[in-house]
Amino acid sequence: METITVYDIAREANVSVATVSRVLNDTAPVRASTRQKIIAIIEKHKFQPNALARSLVNKKTGMIGVLFPDSSNMFFPEVFGGAEKAAQKLGYTLFLCNTFSNSRRESEYLTLLCERQVEGLLFMGGRINSRDCSDALVQELENIQKKIPIVLINGTLPGNPCHRVKTDEFAGTQLIMQHLIDRGHRRIGFLGGTAETTTTLEKLQAYRQVLAANNLTYRKEWVRLGDFSMSCGRKLMEQCIALSERPTAYLCINDYVAIGAMKTAISHGMRIPEDMAIAGFDDTQLASAMNPELTTVSQHSDQLGQEAIMILSKLIQKEKVKKQTVLSPALIIRQST
Repeated sequence: METITVYDIAREANVSVATVSRVLNDTAPVRASTRQKIIAIIEKHKFQPNALARSLVNKKTGMIGVLFPDSSNMFFPEVFGGAEKAAQKLGYTLFLCNTFSNSRRESEYLTLLCERQVEGLLFMGGRINSRDCSDALVQELENIQKKIPIVLINGTLPGNPCHRVKTDEFAGTQLIMQHLIDRGHRRIGFLGGTAETTTTLEKLQAYRQVLAANNLTYRKEWVRLGDFSMSCGRKLMEQCIALSERPTAYLCINDYVAIGAMKTAISHGMRIPEDMAIAGFDDTQLASAMNPELTTVSQHSDQLGQEAIMILSKLIQKEKVKKQTVLSPALIIRQST
């Protein structure tokens, strides 16, 4: 079947292509009789305007690019879910890119998204959580931002060139540490994360600050880094159980590490929280699905995504927006502490 174009519609209606375009996009008045004739021809041929072609005229694609680091960690899809709900209400479609925190993949996706003429970008993880982000990677985003607005979620870059929306992870760590202390724990360890990520360093700083404020000793052997996975939690807890003097409670970098640690502790016959308390961070859906249910900190993942889209939408419309939006975390007390 031959493809019908806007030129065919114009030829059959004996009008200009510009007139057909005005009817399709409702951008200017068209005589009622002419409009009805054009609409009748469109319906007869079941004509559907090419979205890309229309975007070239309007300079609007209705697309927003989203880069995030790990689809297997439920926190990021939950943030994306909030962003998608807000985007749909505003008429945007999200173009999702899983970067695996690989800077080369990030650059490839950034190039692709710019070629697709997205109207804005949301960025999570990877370089914006790197302790030592290279000048070249920072410059790449700065160059893109001259043409396309960018909003960072829970991250930043040297010089703070981009708008940000974040949850106060330092305050969240303070909340959950104080909760463990109020439960009577004096020996508290820390599990997971990497020394190369700013989120780990921020939480470790808060962890040490709360220990000091409560006159509790920081013990290097009670802090074990690794990564952000369940398998990391399992491995690190095996190491901790072998300690001659071990903590009575552990704060983990996220829910995944906490769940891995809890499974290993239980497999060794330990009761949670009677023998050892374990707390996570993020309040992903898995936290309440565990037995015992996991005490954690909510980052309001859904709200994070929605706020990011609302800010980005305003930037796309060239409205003034404050550089940083900070959400307050919430302590979620469950059975594991």
